[in-house]
Amino acid sequence: MDLSIIIPLYNEEESLIPLVEWIERIVQGRYSYEIILVDDGSTDSSWEKIESIAQGKPQIRAFRFRRNYGKSAALHTGFENSQGDVVITMDADMQDSPDEIPEFYRLIREEGYDIVSGWKKKRFDPLGKTIPSKFFNWFVRHVSGIKLHDFNCGLKSYRGRVVHNIEVYGEMHRYIPLLAKWAGFRKITEKVVKHYPRKYGRSKYGVDRYIKGFLDVMSIMFVGRFGKRPMHLFGTLGVFFFIIGFGMLLYLSLLKVVQQTGGIDERPLFYFGILLLIVGSQTFLTGFLAELLVRSSGGRNKYHIEKRIG
Repeated sequence: MDLSIIIPLYNEEESLIPLVEWIERIVQGRYSYEIILVDDGSTDSSWEKIESIAQGKPQIRAFRFRRNYGKSAALHTGFENSQGDVVITMDADMQDSPDEIPEFYRLIREEGYDIVSGWKKKRFDPLGKTIPSKFFNWFVRHVSGIKLHDFNCGLKSYRGRVVHNIEVYGEMHRYIPLLAKWAGFRKITEKVVKHYPRKYGRSKYGVDRYIKGFLDVMSIMFVGRFGKRPMHLFGTLGVFFFIIGFGMLLYLSLLKVVQQTGGIDERPLFYFGILLLIVGSQTFLTGFLAELLVRSSGGRNKYHIEKRIG
């Protein structure tokens, strides 16, 4: 199959039919394709709309979560069930244009990129979204070394093997290029895309997404560097703290023997040395336990799919 188009959605009943019709006008007769709609526990009539859209169309597949898990869970399910050589994701609010699909497909198949990320250079969002977004994009760009301007753009295309070798969870859909880089897929580029004003519904994200996003990028950096070898981080820190604490106590002991000074327990350095010994031992033990967990665990996130089509 040439193309999988994945659309995560939550309470988008008004936009689903025109969006799918728009996509079909672009891809029919040009590619062998599937459209995967992942309903993230919508409380409106989104699922009923999906059922009506899918009637008599085997190329339309759909999954419905029992409750709202978040966009990352929806993308994870779409990735896991996709069959296309090229996978394209887009939001369901019609702010992303399906007219971009042929070029995104071409860049993967002909130019050989692993990921092509959309860049909404001109945005129709309020300043409360654009300013924090620019800061986080700057931060992730400098931390990750991936030269993208818009990590959070929903319109992206992937080589099929990329989406089957990464796991998206939490709020990490914003940092899929970084996850892919850690998985060894480094041919990443971006393409300027047209951004449309929202016609239907409302934004599903609040201020808390920026805090979660910051924590998630820290998690990605840790998992990418030490996920398979946590002992290298925690063990090193533990040994470092332990040696410094032991050195402080050894110094005080030698000082007492040589200079016949008073009790070493009267010095603040004594308690600081003991604290470092304890912290070092606990940090080392944390690394040891984390190493055991990494080597014994192999489970993946499971989301409760209530209904499915195709």
